[in-house]
Amino acid sequence: MKQLSRLLSTSLLVSAVAFSAHASDNVQTQLIDKFQQGQYSGKGADGCLMCHGRDEQVQALFASPHGSLDSSASPMARLQCETCHGPQGKHRGKNEPMINFGNDANVSAELQNSVCLSCHEDSERRDWHGSRHDFSEVACSDCHQIHTASDPVLSPEGEIATCTRCHSSEAADMNKRSAHPMAGLHSGSDMSCTSCHSAHGSLTESALKAVSLNDTCYSCHAEKRGPVVWEHAPVTDNCASCHSVHGSVNDAMLTRRAPQLCQSCHASDGHASRVYDGQSNAFVSGQSCLNCHSQVHGSNHPAGSLLEK
Repeated sequence: MKQLSRLLSTSLLVSAVAFSAHASDNVQTQLIDKFQQGQYSGKGADGCLMCHGRDEQVQALFASPHGSLDSSASPMARLQCETCHGPQGKHRGKNEPMINFGNDANVSAELQNSVCLSCHEDSERRDWHGSRHDFSEVACSDCHQIHTASDPVLSPEGEIATCTRCHSSEAADMNKRSAHPMAGLHSGSDMSCTSCHSAHGSLTESALKAVSLNDTCYSCHAEKRGPVVWEHAPVTDNCASCHSVHGSVNDAMLTRRAPQLCQSCHASDGHASRVYDGQSNAFVSGQSCLNCHSQVHGSNHPAGSLLEK
C-alpha cells in the first residue's frame, strides 16, 4: 500500500507539472496571438493607471529612463506600457493576460528577451544570441530592474551582487586572501565582473571582453605583456596556467604554492637541492624558487636566460 501511495503521489506531481507547463504554453500562445493582432489601447498608460496607479512599483517607472517623457527612445514615447507588456486587447474587464517579467513572468525567457532586444539590440548586445546566458535561459529581468530610478546592476557593487547570486564559486574566490580588488570588497575600487567579462556575450571563451584570457589580463597588467628576450612559456601560453583568476589562498593568486607550482613542470630541475622533500633546503626559505628566479614573467637582461635578472 505504501508503495502504491508513493506511485500515486509521484504520478500526481508529474501531472501537476505537466498541467502547469501546458497552462504556461497556452498563455504564451495567447500573448503571441495578441501581439500579431495588435489591439492596442487608445488611452495608453492612462488606461493602465486607472487600475495600477496605486502600485508603488508601477509609479517608480516614471523615475526611470524607461518611463521618461522627455526621450524619444523611451517606451513612453512609443506605445507606453504596451511597448513592453504587449497590446491591451481584452485585458480590462475580461482580465486577459499581459506579458509579465521577472519573478512574475508568465512567458519564456526567450520571449521576454525578444521584447527587450526590440529596442536594445545594439553593438553591446550583438553576441547575446548563442551566449552562455542565452543558452541558460537567463532573462534580462533576472539581472535588470526596470521599474526603478536606478538599476542596481549598473553600479559596480550592484553588478557584483547580481552576478554572484548565480556564480557562487567565483564569489567565494573573490573573498580569499589573494584576489582582485573588487568594488565593495576593497575601498575605492570600481572593478567589477564586467571589467573582464561581457555579460551579454562575446565570441571568446568565458565571455571575455578581449580576444583571449592573456589580452584581458594585459589590459591592466601591461608590464607583463612583453615581448621579452627570454620568455617563460606558461606566461605566453595562458596566465591561468599559474594564476587562479578569481582569487586564491596563495600569494599572487597562484594556483599552488612554490615550489610545488614550479615543480609541476620542472620536476627534474638539476639543482643540488633537488625536488622538495619537506627537509631544510633552498626551496623552503623566503619565496622558494623566486629567491633566485624572480623574473618569472620573462626577462630582457642579457644574462636572463634563467629568469634571474
